[in-house]
Amino acid sequence: MTPRPILTVAEMSAADRAAVAAGTPALTLMERAGGAVADAILARFPLGPVLVLCGPGDNGGDGYVIARRLAEAGWPVTVSALAPPATASAKAMAALWDGPMAASDDLPDAALYVDALFGAGFARPLSGEAARLAAQLAAQADRVVAVDLPSGLPGDTGQPLGACARAALTVTFQARKPAHVLEPGRGRCGEVVVADIGLGEVETRLFENEPGLWLSRFPWPSAASHKHARGRMVVVSGPMTSTGAARLAARAGLRIGAGLVTVLSLPDALAVNAAHLEAVMLKGFESEAELEALAADVDAAVIGPAAGVNETTLSHVMALARTGAALILDADAITVFRDDPEELFSVLDRDDVLTPHVGEFGRLFPGLLESAPERITAVRQAAAQADAVVLLKGPDTVVCAPDGRCAVNLNGSPWLATAGSGDVLAGLIAGLVAQGMDSFEAACAAVYIHGEAGAAHGPGLIAEDLPGLTPAVLRRLYLSV
Repeated sequence: MTPRPILTVAEMSAADRAAVAAGTPALTLMERAGGAVADAILARFPLGPVLVLCGPGDNGGDGYVIARRLAEAGWPVTVSALAPPATASAKAMAALWDGPMAASDDLPDAALYVDALFGAGFARPLSGEAARLAAQLAAQADRVVAVDLPSGLPGDTGQPLGACARAALTVTFQARKPAHVLEPGRGRCGEVVVADIGLGEVETRLFENEPGLWLSRFPWPSAASHKHARGRMVVVSGPMTSTGAARLAARAGLRIGAGLVTVLSLPDALAVNAAHLEAVMLKGFESEAELEALAADVDAAVIGPAAGVNETTLSHVMALARTGAALILDADAITVFRDDPEELFSVLDRDDVLTPHVGEFGRLFPGLLESAPERITAVRQAAAQADAVVLLKGPDTVVCAPDGRCAVNLNGSPWLATAGSGDVLAGLIAGLVAQGMDSFEAACAAVYIHGEAGAAHGPGLIAEDLPGLTPAVLRRLYLSV
């Protein structure tokens, strides 16, 4: 397995130019691109009338190729040109189309519409006839196939600037673009097919979060492994009436392979924790110094789930930061620093992980999401500012390391929108970090496994289900190595 890159518009243009410079004619690349879209249509849709909407640029040139390929396969195809072709490649492909043409101001009924108006590089609002066509396509997305991206969707942000088409299927080339993986653009693309058209590799630090990114370095045990070799992890419990979140994180860490997992608890919560723990161990502490001593020799520590937004939580974070443990900070351990984020940043290491949702992210990094063009840039800046791994949760979870590595998750499940789900995720990350996995890759792997577990259960999922669903996901990953 190799990592799957996500390319910006500039990186994709560089890949195109490099392929041409290496000897592949631009017309050959366009023929391959159009052929890939036609093949995807032939594999997914029943034969029927097709209207191909062609713009003036190379996206429109792809459209003429698609029309010709579908017509050669026996499909009834009509082309509607928004404007005459304006690039050399588009002109050449338009000249090869000798089938029916329709006026661009009329969108006749068809079984399928191919949106080849504008691609990823178009980053300004659509206007006039183009805006009207995009709106019409958005209204019947189940019959739309987009070439590269739905028209009106900028490739680098996924944020429509006005009228924007929708599609049931989007065929892009070489790699996904940010708009394919970030909401709301991701939701406008439908199924995304990435077609290999023979471009060269491009250097990037942005990837899809899938096993090819981290599986080769997953910490599987060997025949000689023992519990002490598989990592020591602790979770700091909340007060007596808020202990469940810590136990969820602890159980998740144990399920994902940490050898020894301990809940560290203040005296008032010891009894309730003891009544609910089995393989997870329990130790009490009364002071900041005692917490620091208990965590002195552990590999990873989770703090924040139901901890409380108070001075006690703040002092516990600072105590853990004085140990050698990698910190996984969630929920209250993030919010408690909202008035002085620099106090937290000053004690973080590059192997620590912050796991905020959007609200918590805004408290720790005020204005960053609003000022960034999209969340990848915001999270990358946050990771550099905190000098730690930052995982911004959401339907398009983004994970970034302070060295610039970033990944966007694609397998998120709506069933994970339930109380305690984030506590489980924090435990999964800590369990992998405790076993020696790089913190960025551990965060990426945990997000992926979390998503797979949520999807496997589906409706009715509660957070307590997630640790028990993890072994089946791990087994599939282990058998795929």
